Amino acid sequence: MTRIAYGKLMRFLTARLSPGGELGLHLTAGVIMLVVAVAAFGEIADAVGEGDDIARYDEQVSQWFYAHAFEPLTTIMFGITHLHGIPAMSVLSALLGLWFWRRHAPYWLLATAICVPGGMLLNVLLKHVYQRARPAFDEPFVTLATYSFPSGHTAAATLFYGLLASYVVTTSASWRVRAAAVAGAAAMVALVALSRVYLGAHFVSDVLAAMAESLAWLTVCITSVSTLRRRRAARQEQ
Repeated sequence: MTRIAYGKLMRFLTARLSPGGELGLHLTAGVIMLVVAVAAFGEIADAVGEGDDIARYDEQVSQWFYAHAFEPLTTIMFGITHLHGIPAMSVLSALLGLWFWRRHAPYWLLATAICVPGGMLLNVLLKHVYQRARPAFDEPFVTLATYSFPSGHTAAATLFYGLLASYVVTTSASWRVRAAAVAGAAAMVALVALSRVYLGAHFVSDVLAAMAESLAWLTVCITSVSTLRRRRAARQEQ
């Protein structure tokens, strides 16, 4: 490698790893996250489509939860799942957008406007692509006519809480607050996913695929909006 080529490579790497750069560390991290999330979704989707061992495990886990369901846990799980349906998540997303607007955070308002609605449209599209049937039971807790893969409730929770955690991580200077936001978001997503599997609305692979799908879309939204903000800021400084 010539000295000129080495210099160009180092300048490229420095720019890609610059925390404040227009196309810096945020874009590099976003691309890595996107690749990992898409790869994870692809692996799960391939396993489900090919009927690998994951399908057998899915059925075993679903039957186990159905056989061990009890009150008041069932009522609690119904409450969690109802709070993360389309009506409730639409209201929560609107309130979050209103909060960003009142805090004069236009880029986060834009992220909210495209993240949850766009992610849910993607989820519906994927459901019709894979057309997986829901778990079947003699006396099901829920009866749904829509497709199972990937989980819509889990996708909505991942998008909403992921967006909220992203805001805290990028605006808070405290590592404890950042860690608490990420842990809280992960816990809420896991709780919603558990409620869907517990109630027999989804297989485990459905909720895992929804997490991967939503993380990919969330990454696209956050990275795109962040790049737009940095680009406009750079132009204003010129």
